[in-house]
Amino acid sequence: MTISNFNLQPDFLENEISKLIPLEEKHFEALFKAASDPLIWEQNPAKDRHQRDVFRAYFDLILTKSPFLILDKQTNEIMGTTSFYDYNPEKSNISIGYTFITRKYWGGPYNNSNKKLMIDYAFEHVDSVLFHIGAENFRSQKAVLKLGAKKINELTFTVNGREVPYFEYELKKKL
Repeated sequence: MTISNFNLQPDFLENEISKLIPLEEKHFEALFKAASDPLIWEQNPAKDRHQRDVFRAYFDLILTKSPFLILDKQTNEIMGTTSFYDYNPEKSNISIGYTFITRKYWGGPYNNSNKKLMIDYAFEHVDSVLFHIGAENFRSQKAVLKLGAKKINELTFTVNGREVPYFEYELKKKL
């Protein structure tokens, strides 16, 4: 398995609910508008991401992570963003994260739809998908557990210059 046969940022992934397209610089203003709700970030380790300068740094970071803009397939409204990152062909895994969804799309089928698109695509190339979630982000922890992922590790990441506890979850491909 080589990275050349696993395109980490295909032109689009879509189903009846969601459409994921590669995130580009030109999407900054519209995505910032979607991300400017402080309640989106209340359980995230970076609680101030609704602020323009903080979001700009986040946006610049995610541009390096094979990111997607998540769109409502029916209306083309921005739901949020998500990324593939840390592809490891030797361990046959990849991480999905750097995700947020606007509150309008919380609950219902949306997060599951977005993750299913990415997971199904990833499982064409790897045997497991990892998720890194802040220890206080209970909403996201619950969401990955609903997908069938299992907590496998406790980690520490540096966020805004401070050490923050994270949990690592793994979803294994069913054989």
